[in-house]
Amino acid sequence: MASDAENLWDAYAAEFDDAADHGLRDPDVRLAWDELISPFLPASPATAVDLGCGTGSLALLIAGHGLRVTGLDISTRMLDRARAKAGAEGIELDLVHGDAAAPPFAPGSFDVVIARHVLWSFDDRDAVLARWTELLAPGGRLLLIEGSWSTGAGLSAAECRRLVLRHRARADVHDLAADSRLWGGPVDDERYLLFSAQ
Repeated sequence: MASDAENLWDAYAAEFDDAADHGLRDPDVRLAWDELISPFLPASPATAVDLGCGTGSLALLIAGHGLRVTGLDISTRMLDRARAKAGAEGIELDLVHGDAAAPPFAPGSFDVVIARHVLWSFDDRDAVLARWTELLAPGGRLLLIEGSWSTGAGLSAAECRRLVLRHRARADVHDLAADSRLWGGPVDDERYLLFSAQ
């Protein structure tokens, strides 16, 4: 039986990619995200997991750099769309149905753990981050894209950094709000990328 979260995101799957930063359909928006993420990726071959991958837009960008990418999402409909997009682009993704709060992977499985607009949604963010960092191989990289939005939802950069530093020695925050190319237009709230490598 599907959970409430799965039902929620299944219902949103058909329109998810309509947002410029979700679907990355605009070539300029897609290029902006690629330029943002690529400097933080290790050289191929490496493994990455996109937790809460949705329709797979970021997972596909990462795979385009030669990494072996696993995408995890709680929504089967989101995963169906990710599978279709991967097929259309001729890119192989390993797509797994599961809860990003408790990813079903062994410790040390990945060189990169990435999550976009996912951490904020959990009540026990510290426990979730403990699990995510456990997935990293030695020298692995954590890449979080979050925000504190005008709707009142989200996670501030200061709080996210504080949480990450409970589990990692380093947490560098990069402001993303000023780059309107990422969002398909100007934004007036807090958006950032947090990178942790050690």
